[in-house]
Amino acid sequence: MTEPYVTLNIKNSVGYIEFFHPNRNSMPSVILTKLKATIEEAGSNTAINVIVLQSGGDRTFCAGASFNEVMAVKDVEQGKAFFSGFANVINAMRTCPKLIIGRVQGKTVGGGVGLAAATDYCLANKFASIRLSELSIGIGPFVIEPAVTRKVGLAAMSQMTIDAETFFSAEWAREKGLYADVFETVEALDEAVKELAVKLSNYNPEALKQMKSVFWKDTEHWDTLLTERAEISGALVLSKFTKNTLKRFR
Repeated sequence: MTEPYVTLNIKNSVGYIEFFHPNRNSMPSVILTKLKATIEEAGSNTAINVIVLQSGGDRTFCAGASFNEVMAVKDVEQGKAFFSGFANVINAMRTCPKLIIGRVQGKTVGGGVGLAAATDYCLANKFASIRLSELSIGIGPFVIEPAVTRKVGLAAMSQMTIDAETFFSAEWAREKGLYADVFETVEALDEAVKELAVKLSNYNPEALKQMKSVFWKDTEHWDTLLTERAEISGALVLSKFTKNTLKRFR
């Protein structure tokens, strides 16, 4: 696989959304835009009762923001527009009327942790360690913070943010509530995801929809909040510190 993509496949009333980018499943604007649209498409498709969010490849679930695109940001508006891509995806997941199951098969960083946190139920394998590296490059996990804090609590969110160069293990993430369960192999993970998705797809769709609205109670202000957070990140990426730091990763 060399070309980035976002796909939607339907099987047994389950919509499988998969994203991929050859650079460790990083997220440039084109992928973020397509992912938001695909989540909305699946949410309105009456043939789908449950959604599974997964990435291609077997080593990294998501490396977060595309550093190449971040490096190219020239002004605050451009920066805000880029980070709004993550805000839009998280809000699409939040408002989607279908339950979203996350399948995390490998390491995930930054915005990828936000995606995992924005699922309604997330399963992983033992290699799915997590890191919030944003402070180490001169910005912060501002856009994804509400989703991550909602799932793991402020203390765990703060620990990951401050220990920005540390990968926290999948078992740690399970203990904090990001993952519901952790499996030894990708095969075992896939079997568990499939079994859960099929089971849920046979439940009353209206009950699932109403239950999801309960899960996301008191997040209606996120449309505004996440956009405001995107503007903060969009300004910070213009700093000399961030520009110089990102050059090391090119």
